[in-house]
Amino acid sequence: MITALDHIVVLLEDVKAGTAAYEVLLGRAPSWQNSGDGADRVLFTLDNMSLELMAPHGSSAEADRIRSVIKASGEGLASICFRTPDIAKMHRRLERVALKPEPIAELENRDSVSGATLRWRRTRAATDLTRGVRMFFLELAGERPRSVATVPTPVLGLDHVVIATEESERAAALYGARLGLDMALDLTHADWGQLMFFRCGDLIVELVRRPGTSGDRLHDKLWGLSWRVADIEAVRERLVACGIEVSEVRDGRKPGTRVMNVRSGTRGINTLFLERTPPEP
Repeated sequence: MITALDHIVVLLEDVKAGTAAYEVLLGRAPSWQNSGDGADRVLFTLDNMSLELMAPHGSSAEADRIRSVIKASGEGLASICFRTPDIAKMHRRLERVALKPEPIAELENRDSVSGATLRWRRTRAATDLTRGVRMFFLELAGERPRSVATVPTPVLGLDHVVIATEESERAAALYGARLGLDMALDLTHADWGQLMFFRCGDLIVELVRRPGTSGDRLHDKLWGLSWRVADIEAVRERLVACGIEVSEVRDGRKPGTRVMNVRSGTRGINTLFLERTPPEP
């Protein structure tokens, strides 16, 4: 039923500041901008998903709800939305696996710059049954416009979204057996804990259980993003020139990858950049 990760929502107090930060980070211009229903929204749409920045706007119940979430949890990753080609079938599956989906809603949104309109059908699973991760499912009527590259070394797409868990077996049952994502890897290491990779389109939903932690065993947490780039050294040079603090490039845990941590300019989101090195001939 799930064919891709459609988008990830980031809640911010100031959408303009967040947009400026991600224009630098991604090396791309926004693809969609909208204000309404108590929120300002800016989308960056890459090859395999969209990043939606959202901030409260005006005085309304929805704006107050967003402000209360930010006050309680801070800015950062707020929810994930999976793409499905048939929302009615997805809704029935969610009911069968006891995730208590909300009724399907018909929605539309108008870009304030181009005037274009997008329409979609959406449902949401009960958050207390998805281990605290706010989770939506969407059937989109048409494709979103892509974010135009503004530099020669833009981010290409998302490589993986990281979800931290203290109960790896229960989390694996949710994403694998109940949602139907295909497990690609289950690896445990004494130094960095347990990693489980679930394929979702051409990116990975990564579950991580850190060693020696004793946090919330009932709730998982959207923890971080790993962005895919073609030339990590060139991207590092660009970010450093923009005043972004980054680590040195190093070999990734997955063979054939090189990575670096981004330590500023992410609006508080744990961020990694990843390059897939081509295999030797």
